[in-house]
Amino acid sequence: MRRLLLQTALGFSFLMLVMTLALFIPAGSLRYWQGWVYLAVFAGCTLLITAWLFRNDPGLLSRRVQAGPVAETQRSQQILQSLASLCFILLFIVPGLDYRFGWSHVPPALSLIAAAGVALGFYFVFLVFRENSYTSATIQVAEDQRLITSGPYARVRHPMYAGAGLLVLATPLALGSWAALPLPFLLMAVIVLRLLDEEKYLAAHLPGYQEYQQQVPYRLLPGVW
Repeated sequence: MRRLLLQTALGFSFLMLVMTLALFIPAGSLRYWQGWVYLAVFAGCTLLITAWLFRNDPGLLSRRVQAGPVAETQRSQQILQSLASLCFILLFIVPGLDYRFGWSHVPPALSLIAAAGVALGFYFVFLVFRENSYTSATIQVAEDQRLITSGPYARVRHPMYAGAGLLVLATPLALGSWAALPLPFLLMAVIVLRLLDEEKYLAAHLPGYQEYQQQVPYRLLPGVW
């Protein structure tokens, strides 16, 4: 448990450092209030979910900290994870540049509403973690893994990606940037490619998944896709 706590703390600290630098170095100012609000929401939600996992499901937390391109075993997923990481960093660099050069003007109230959307995306991700203890950060099937069809999985096959999608789509406006709006769609395109590859893997390795695909036809949005 001490090792897990250390790994989690180091991973969280590194992520927040990267996000802070990616926002404020391009912004050229610490007066970028939307950046501080976003970091507070992101850090607060992450810490709450992490604390819940540490207490209730340390096994899942251990699987979640093993993330990133180097953790993937498939070459295709290593490439997709690298592209996702690049898009994620740009999601903060561009709003920082936007703040410095004044490309956009987003009403403060809209930025705060979008920040609430970020928190809502985190809440959807938490619901997935609470329902499915096998939600690894890499594409794999555990030896004792069983198919989960309850909770958010009764509505869409990939509810965690749906929650993450809401989070990233709300990010540009939360950071006060119209210029960064195309970036979430690039990131979502990468996520969709990962999702489709993941479905092929699950259909081949997780018993019952092909039948589940027939029972729940939607991947991300109920009634849409």
